[in-house]
Amino acid sequence: MTDFTLSDLEKIVATRARAAPEESWTAKLVAAGQAKAAKKLGEEAVETVIAAIGEDRKNLVDESADLLYHLMVVLNIAAVPLQDVMSELARRTSQSGLQEKANRQNP
Repeated sequence: MTDFTLSDLEKIVATRARAAPEESWTAKLVAAGQAKAAKKLGEEAVETVIAAIGEDRKNLVDESADLLYHLMVVLNIAAVPLQDVMSELARRTSQSGLQEKANRQNP
């Protein structure tokens, strides 16, 4: 088991985002802008789904890591702290998923 967290990943992404694009894939994505980073996130989401459907555990782990990384890049570009996402998850989990979904449909 590792002690590595999404917060650790968020910090690494923030640091690498400030590097020169020719030195860092993260910086290159950031320099390309939100549309490019979001497209990459979408591609990784599809690849994760394919791995899950194919019941390919190793590929699912690999693609999930790619998905989380690209999500952190998209959040970084949008200046959305991971804590905001975690707070929203905490808020949502204070009730059943069915109730939370119903509340979103009928604001």
